[in-house]
Amino acid sequence: QVQLVESGGGLVQAGGSLRLSCAASGLAFSTYVMGWFRQAPGKERDFVSAISTRGYSTYYADSVKGRFTISRDNAKNMVYLQMDSLKPEDTAVYYCASALSYSAFQRRDIESWGKGTLVTVSS
Repeated sequence: QVQLVESGGGLVQAGGSLRLSCAASGLAFSTYVMGWFRQAPGKERDFVSAISTRGYSTYYADSVKGRFTISRDNAKNMVYLQMDSLKPEDTAVYYCASALSYSAFQRRDIESWGKGTLVTVSS
């Protein structure tokens, strides 16, 4: 049974930082592209970032480029999202996701989802 468990969300002031973590189990982690989506209240779930199987390639939504950094540790089955210079508009539930390729992320053809962690950025 595949499990993706997010942690690290919370309340932070604008300009602050948070680091999200996603612990994966039940899958051949190093063979999956991993990434993050987010969903703000009343809005659709949007792509945030993804990282290739070995971590050589990273992808970001324009809204977070230069502020967020994705990384992974295949030895620990972990993926991380370092979020800096946070803005109130970053407030959302952040979901960890796995897919077979980056194009699958683009198509939202997601193999597994986590349950999400809430990030709230106050102004």
